[in-house]
Amino acid sequence: MILSAAHVSRVFAMPAGPVTAVRDVTLNIASGDHVAVRGPSGCGKSTLLHMLGCVDTPSSGTLLFEGHDVAALSDRERSRLRLQSIGFVFQRFFLLPMLSAAENVELPMSEAGLADHRPSQLSGGEMQRVAIARALANRPRLLLADEPTGELDQATGEHVAALLDRVNADGTAMVIVTHDHALADRARRVLTMRDGRVESESTR
Repeated sequence: MILSAAHVSRVFAMPAGPVTAVRDVTLNIASGDHVAVRGPSGCGKSTLLHMLGCVDTPSSGTLLFEGHDVAALSDRERSRLRLQSIGFVFQRFFLLPMLSAAENVELPMSEAGLADHRPSQLSGGEMQRVAIARALANRPRLLLADEPTGELDQATGEHVAALLDRVNADGTAMVIVTHDHALADRARRVLTMRDGRVESESTR
């Protein structure tokens, strides 16, 4: 098992009182899993993804990454875990504009091809492929993607979805937060969240 979340919740302290973004979620991710997380905006999808990626820690419950309690790790140990074992892909790419595509990724750009181009010279689909290549640079065991096709047109989104399928077929476990029904339908497990909870799970 790569990742195991048991009854995890995340509560944020706000001026008007505490806000619970994720409520009592139990979830296991095994090697090669392909999981999509769906639900309305504000239901806790991204907060859950941040916890699964060890960017944030649960307010309660237990999160284990390959058997290690994430809450018991130091900040440096969590940073090392993210660097070595987890890849992240975001809706807005987050490429550094002053670097070339190759410099953003630091590995051959076999997918995007345009290795010497700056992000401003790339299309949205090309930037997302660079972002995916960057996320895979250290051969992570888990890839987390937050709305990876959210800013792409349908045809470009299909190309990016196919690339993610190939990544998963190579054995990388994947959790994708998405509003894109077509992208979610490619996953073998689909979780539907509402009000911070996993309301349902379907498999295919």
